[in-house]
Amino acid sequence: MINDNEFDLQNYLTQGVERIVTDAIKATVKDPKESAFMLKFAASSRSASKKRRKAEDNGEHIPPFLIASITSSCNLHCAGCYSRCNHATVDSEPVKQLTDEEWQRIFDEALELGISFILLAGGEPMLRSGVIKEAGKRQNILFPIFTNGTYLNEEYMNLFDKCRNLIPIMSIEGDRKRTDERRGDGIYDKLISNMDEIKKRGLIFGASVTVTTKNYKEVTSEGFLNSLQERGCKAVIFVEYVPVTEESKELAPGDSQREYLQGEIKRLRETRPEMVYISFPGDEKSSGGCVAAGRGFFHINSHGAAEPCPFSPFSDINVRDSSLREAMNSPLFRKLRDEGYLLEDHEGGCILFEKRELVEKLINE
Repeated sequence: MINDNEFDLQNYLTQGVERIVTDAIKATVKDPKESAFMLKFAASSRSASKKRRKAEDNGEHIPPFLIASITSSCNLHCAGCYSRCNHATVDSEPVKQLTDEEWQRIFDEALELGISFILLAGGEPMLRSGVIKEAGKRQNILFPIFTNGTYLNEEYMNLFDKCRNLIPIMSIEGDRKRTDERRGDGIYDKLISNMDEIKKRGLIFGASVTVTTKNYKEVTSEGFLNSLQERGCKAVIFVEYVPVTEESKELAPGDSQREYLQGEIKRLRETRPEMVYISFPGDEKSSGGCVAAGRGFFHINSHGAAEPCPFSPFSDINVRDSSLREAMNSPLFRKLRDEGYLLEDHEGGCILFEKRELVEKLINE
């Protein structure tokens, strides 16, 4: 049960949208399209919340978020990538991925259910321009696009200008050394160039930071955050590194690093409200437990399998053969939600990754 002193992630996000709206009105006097869209989306978001509350009153829980990994292809080989380690991202030509039309149906079903945010991920989602163009047509849903930034070209810039519900969230690991060390030579300079161009066009963007034992102090430093803010960044999403191999465990933050990170995020929310700060899984834990498996979100992979989250690639249902509503109420999801597995204490990182043997067992019951 969440008490009054605990952090309410969903409420924080709602307030974050309102802050972005206020800031956008001030910052885009010469280009009012951004503030106009945000005001319109805020109204849509309130309408979607009412729809979810009505479903809740009728005994059905609808999460506000969906994570959609729209491709298994990526041009980078980032050190310790969970998606490659889980073989969700591969170098070979993708086989039997969901089509543009199938994703279109999923987006429409999400809108009908009252899902307000669909996070587009991959692989590298910008390899699927057809899917992203379809997303842009659904103006009542906000689509953060988690991208490595290497495909952010003129065509995409124009699309983002036209469809303000598409917001690039660019992955950066800190300074040039940290970013290029993990993502490849030249990636940092490409990201900075993208940010400057986005600001020049009067658009907004966010940053996604994979927090490791190597960079946790740097990515919460004033210098790093100042550089993002000056370029127009509106949201910073801190994602604790989840190890998927024994060799990569040394990168995963321990108790002391997580305590430091949460303390800094609390400080940033109080002293730097010009940007929205999200922490996973830290915010989940303080919001009353893991919000995967439909509590707050669930994941659809590029082949249509509905999974609890990207770090827990197990599924007992595919959206090719079912509706989105049926997928989020699959036997696996219901067991994880109803039997308290998502609320249990754990060492940190991803609880479902730690309990992957249990998840596999639940599927086979």
